[in-house]
Amino acid sequence: MVAGLVTLALRARLAQADVVPVKSAELQIDEGEAVLSADFDLALTPTLEEALQKGIPLYFVIEFDLTRSRWYWLDEKVAEWSIAYRVSYSPLTRQYRVASGPLGQTFGSLDDVERFIGHVSPRAVARADTLVKGARYEAAIRIRLDVTQLPKPFQVNALALREWQLASDWHRWTFMP
Repeated sequence: MVAGLVTLALRARLAQADVVPVKSAELQIDEGEAVLSADFDLALTPTLEEALQKGIPLYFVIEFDLTRSRWYWLDEKVAEWSIAYRVSYSPLTRQYRVASGPLGQTFGSLDDVERFIGHVSPRAVARADTLVKGARYEAAIRIRLDVTQLPKPFQVNALALREWQLASDWHRWTFMP
């Protein structure tokens, strides 16, 4: 029985996602807007790199939440923002393509792709007049590989194998306008 529990614990540890470190994240008020900027240290696992090389597109999602705690009720969600990136590789041109919605950009190396996706350039996430001056807000951001967008046979692997899971923990910080 003890051996079974140890095996289960080891399997659970192996199935955990590789953690993407958050290098920086900040929220500032600029020209009447709450502006978010962040940097992640994104690095694909060798398994994900190989999948890209073989024509399997990968989908990454960056999510942001801004909430205000209230002692008398549930926390108030002030702002919510997310962006999804589709990363693919073309063996014919030997270029990577990163698309978000109808817009796309090509890159010559995987390092450039990782830097592009891992960088959130300053963008407005909320209007400043919706924030209560002097109140404490909790900001949170994360990046993750969206395994639900993978082809069905790979979704099974993604659930069982650590190499197919890549995500950051929610990075949280306090913000006071």
